Amino acid sequence: MLASIGYAVAYTAVGLVLLALGYLALDLLTPGHLGRRIYEDRSVSAAVVLAAGFLAQGAITFTTIWTNATAGFGQALLYTVVFGVLGVLLQAGAFVLLDLLTPGKLGAMVTEVGFHPASLVSAAAQLSVAAIIVASIWP
Repeated sequence: MLASIGYAVAYTAVGLVLLALGYLALDLLTPGHLGRRIYEDRSVSAAVVLAAGFLAQGAITFTTIWTNATAGFGQALLYTVVFGVLGVLLQAGAFVLLDLLTPGKLGAMVTEVGFHPASLVSAAAQLSVAAIIVASIWP
């Protein structure tokens, strides 16, 4: 049981670091400070995009842990880090690509104080990228 508790703590720590990396990547892709946009300016659009990013990253992390658990703790933890970082990079790439393909500046749209429909499109792109990564991991 103590080993399982240790695994849970280690996986949770890695998961939190991956969520933080995803947050930082999105913060770099949007104007201003993302946290202020959400918590001080109360931007619903920014919250939708960040929430989708967290759900997407969580799905990738969960799938990596779930499908590699029998490979041994060290290897499963390494896969979790590798696929988690890959998820952050590919989600950021999808954001940039979507920005290039659509009119206006996506980062500015998804951080507006009022709701902007582009936040739903961006959120769907993040979740779709995660689904593709999950499908590539799942045996």
